[in-house]
Amino acid sequence: MQREPAALRMADPGVRSQFTEEARFQSWLDVEAALAQAQADLGVIPRPAADEITRKARLSFLDINAIHEGLAKTGHPLVPLIWELDRVCDGDGGGWAHWGATTQNITQTGKLLMLREAHRIYLSQLAQILTVLANLAEETKDYALPGRTHGQHAVPATFGYKVAVWIDELCRHVERLQGCEDRVFVAMLGGGAGTLASLGEVGLEIQDLMARKLDMKPMTMPARTTGDHLCEYVTLLGMLASTCSKMGGEVFTLMKQEFGEVEEPVPPGTVGSSTMPQKRNPKLAQDIVAVAAQIRALVPLALEAMITEHEANRTTSVMMNRALDQSAVLTGDLLQYVIELFSGIQVFPERMRANLDLSGGLIMSEAIMLELGRKLGRQRAHDAVYDAAQASVVESRPFKDTLAEVSDVASNMTPQEIEVLLDPTEYTGICSLFAQREAAKAREVAASLNS
Repeated sequence: MQREPAALRMADPGVRSQFTEEARFQSWLDVEAALAQAQADLGVIPRPAADEITRKARLSFLDINAIHEGLAKTGHPLVPLIWELDRVCDGDGGGWAHWGATTQNITQTGKLLMLREAHRIYLSQLAQILTVLANLAEETKDYALPGRTHGQHAVPATFGYKVAVWIDELCRHVERLQGCEDRVFVAMLGGGAGTLASLGEVGLEIQDLMARKLDMKPMTMPARTTGDHLCEYVTLLGMLASTCSKMGGEVFTLMKQEFGEVEEPVPPGTVGSSTMPQKRNPKLAQDIVAVAAQIRALVPLALEAMITEHEANRTTSVMMNRALDQSAVLTGDLLQYVIELFSGIQVFPERMRANLDLSGGLIMSEAIMLELGRKLGRQRAHDAVYDAAQASVVESRPFKDTLAEVSDVASNMTPQEIEVLLDPTEYTGICSLFAQREAAKAREVAASLNS
């Protein structure tokens, strides 16, 4: 199957823009506005103050240079932003900003607002990937190739079957990502030590209302030491990265000249080597494997960050923020690489078919054993075919010849029957069905993500 290789775009899918300084400051302002509105709704702060805070909680109203000067002076990530918000608010409205909250309440909730936007991008990217793979699975459902276990020929399969396996796994990742949303994207308002001493019982109502205004869920226990939900998300990204690495790694292997079964898109003019003009290197496949490894390496950091001392600890907050920020940006890159790779992949069924014949028919030993087993019983048939197979390998002779020399085979099967059973294209099981079924599922999941 030939596809026209397009120029590689590799555009940022939009995740990086969610993790800029400007996006971070704006997310905190969004949380401050939601907090003020929730408190005004419950009579905790004056309504005019909440409305003024909300009006001015836009980074465009603030002096970014003043914020940077404040950061340099205080070494505190949030206080200079609150000072600047207070300054630009008319009257005494700014004096009610950040009422009863502590820094982590705002910064962590803001971080999750940023991450939620990245999350939406991932789901959109996965919809693209599933659509591309659905087409690929259907197109290659009958492209027979050697099924390989432990790196050796096992029984025949099809390329569409490989794609079906990837689809099945990716659909579960979609389920996991959607299933974690209520646990991960939660608003926090617990005050200095998570005890809500600054607000009392009304603080829970404020947190609930603030969460609704941010289209989030409230934390059941707004403790600053709670990080399992953040770690869960990094772990899910690590699992998704592993699947992508498996897909990229398979292309990397099958693109080797010794296999020659596929080739990633190599646009005209692409240079593989400064010294070897012939090189058509698997750049995308290697990028996928490399980036996926970096994402997985952040999972242990997130696990360590869950272990927080007493009621708060900056150390683990820094660790968790690093794991979240880096894994989020890298995942956007990773999924974009996957889109590019499989949108332009070249598949070579003739080479796949040729590779099926490399073992001289040995790949069909199971089919012959089972047919012979109908007359001799499975174990006796296994022993007979085993002897013929080992002789074929050790003596470098055609399998059909060594089969004919085993008495249990020769007395129960004709050469014509053996010849038919040695055809690998007739022994691909329900690979085609798997490919068609998973293609349909991929389209269904993609449609749900796009709706």
